[in-house]
Amino acid sequence: MVWAIIIVTVILLLSSPKVKGYLGEKSVSIRLKGLNEEEYKILNDVYLPTNRGKTTQVDHLVVSLYGIFVIETKNYKGWITGTEKSEFWTQTIYKTKNKLYNPLRQNYGHVMAVKELIKGVDVPIIPIVAFSDRADLKVKIEKEHVVYIPQIKKVILKYNEKKITKEQMSDICNLIQGAELKDKNVKKAHVKEIRKDVREKNEKVSKNICPKCGGELVKRKGKYGEFVGCSNFPGCRFVGK
Repeated sequence: MVWAIIIVTVILLLSSPKVKGYLGEKSVSIRLKGLNEEEYKILNDVYLPTNRGKTTQVDHLVVSLYGIFVIETKNYKGWITGTEKSEFWTQTIYKTKNKLYNPLRQNYGHVMAVKELIKGVDVPIIPIVAFSDRADLKVKIEKEHVVYIPQIKKVILKYNEKKITKEQMSDICNLIQGAELKDKNVKKAHVKEIRKDVREKNEKVSKNICPKCGGELVKRKGKYGEFVGCSNFPGCRFVGK
């Protein structure tokens, strides 16, 4: 009986989004450790300030002689569909569909925070979105790197033209670490802010107000049936449930 309770508890813990996210990030951290320490510096779970007075959480930053890699990890399973410009992607598991915010857009915010921080330093910033290999990626992407976690190292190593010196690489790491918000209260405030944004967004949607531009939300018909979209389309491409 005790073992049964323990097993059920472990299963519930492993199925929680927080734990799955942690395991995905841990898997990436382990793979990144295989990079040459003389040429690549790894920073994990970095909280940075934004120019809007908020914080943004970056799963992994790889500062190298070849560029800065900004990595967002997603430990999802099932079919993942979406496009580079769509606001939401879709996770499909059998007949169940769930929406997730476009991780390319999410990672763009991280890239901008890094770019603002190292302003004046001429170095390429390369965004990478890495999914668990439990996912079946069917996204339509032209330019961005959207890969499986086991492919991350291979993608990074494709960039082999040196852009900065070791001294500059060290300076950038010091700059990022100096700006990093390490206080636990800051991290809690970050989560609280995200929840507040989601709550405010849902409140606007419930009133048929587009949370992106303030326009009116209207019902539309698409390839996969009826959906709610912004009346200011194509200027605004917000799509609700």
